Amino acid sequence: MSSSSSTSSPSSAPIDTTGANGTPRDQSTVAKLRGISKVYYKPDGSVLVEALKGIDLDIPQGQYIAIMGASGSGKSTIMNLLGCLDRPTRGTYLLDDRDVANMPDDELSKVRGRKIGFVFQAFNLISELTIVENVQVPLFYQGVPRAERNRRAIEKLELVGLGDRLTHRPKELSGGQQQRVAIARALINDPSIIMADEPTGNLDSKTGTAILKLFDELHAAGMTIIMVTHDDSVAERCERVVRLRDGEIESDTMVGRKCRPQAGDLAD
Repeated sequence: MSSSSSTSSPSSAPIDTTGANGTPRDQSTVAKLRGISKVYYKPDGSVLVEALKGIDLDIPQGQYIAIMGASGSGKSTIMNLLGCLDRPTRGTYLLDDRDVANMPDDELSKVRGRKIGFVFQAFNLISELTIVENVQVPLFYQGVPRAERNRRAIEKLELVGLGDRLTHRPKELSGGQQQRVAIARALINDPSIIMADEPTGNLDSKTGTAILKLFDELHAAGMTIIMVTHDDSVAERCERVVRLRDGEIESDTMVGRKCRPQAGDLAD
């Protein structure tokens, strides 16, 4: 798998730069943050809060990373920045070697649509559409022809085990099935990164475990996944855990994953 050479604030612990078996990691870096700060201002221009303070972070291609922290730690802010939903006040963000920190809105939107796949706690499906139509939505806004949209949506739904539910609407599916639709939608553009924000938060424990197994399988197949969570049991499934505190990286560690599926599992 991948690793990181990331550093952060002076209080951050150095992380292991070798794989689980001690071999060097040589994957390219998909996301690189340097000196990232995010300041929110009051209407009068005075500082309301400094949500992030000079963050340095490297995320190698194919890594499964958890971002953790208490409320107010900055984890939602860093997710918004990594997902190109917001811009930093200061600093550089390279996504696939492109500096996206200061891109105009329209260009940033295009990059986000093609490079980032989002999975949220709320499934954010459109109730009036079938699930195959829901998965097609990102492609519709990119002007992809209908036949190609349909082919790719069916392919991703089959990947997550819903090939027999194509004409169903969200209300006809369980919570776990709806989250699988959301994952298929996130995968539709073959993104560089999957951003998952508490993806099991609205699910019971059994269903949540099944969804986490799907993320394990996606990671085993080579997907880069950034999981924002407050749950230690979720973070244990990742190979790296970054903890934030008061807008700084408190710790950055490689961990031994409890679940290590094989890359072929996803197709079974």
